[in-house]
Amino acid sequence: MGGGWVFETVGGGRETVRVLEKLLDLLIPRRCAACGARGEPCCARCGRVWGAVREVWRVPTTGVVRVFALARYSGVGRRLLIAYKERGRRDLAPSLGRALAEALVELPLGSAHAEVAASAGAARGGPSGSVALPVKEPGSGGFVQLAAPPRSICLVPAPSRPSASRVRGGPHIERLANATARILAAHGVEVSVAPALELAGSARDAVGLNRAERLANLSGRLRFREAGRPPPGQPVVVLDDVVTTGATAAACTRALAAAGVTVSAVLTLLSAG
Repeated sequence: MGGGWVFETVGGGRETVRVLEKLLDLLIPRRCAACGARGEPCCARCGRVWGAVREVWRVPTTGVVRVFALARYSGVGRRLLIAYKERGRRDLAPSLGRALAEALVELPLGSAHAEVAASAGAARGGPSGSVALPVKEPGSGGFVQLAAPPRSICLVPAPSRPSASRVRGGPHIERLANATARILAAHGVEVSVAPALELAGSARDAVGLNRAERLANLSGRLRFREAGRPPPGQPVVVLDDVVTTGATAAACTRALAAAGVTVSAVLTLLSAG
């Protein structure tokens, strides 16, 4: 596991799992996935990489959907994500979920914010058919203002290729969404996780693809799952790990919009753009 221990449970047995994890921690102490410090999967110092929520893209759909990230795809943030996503460190899900939960209470999800975003996008002359518009607000750095914590929210995880999910021990974004939901629920937020999107197995790995290639790769391969339809009345936020060109954010929001689901925002851990 590369410094961390995670046991999957079926049904009950959570207390037994906690005891086993504590015993293993005594024998082989857990280490921070970013710096190697003993103690937690992500130490307090490395956890500070998750800063203020920053708006990085705007996706023109039926309105304008704003895309937010917590940090750049570099340094500590990159090491944490690679450890979680590619090196089996599923024990990072709670700490990454906490970072996402803390960010979610800062997101402007109301209709008034959506109108402001749409007006700002129009003022900057963004073409309605573009994939996504990078946000570079002079003087503000693209950081959002704090908003009132949402009372209710639905998280839709961005899907992965089936082959990638098998290698990673399951859909890693859905696991993050569930970890995020548990933290929000513990703080009184009515929250649901809706796996409403699926990606066909014929989709290629997006690493190294440019914006046009990513769009073509997703075209006809990202589909809405009626069984995962978000409950009515909850603001919908799409979760992903990294935003690069905005192609995935655009494809997700448009697939949901085509099914009658309005997306309030897209939230990612890292921005590589």
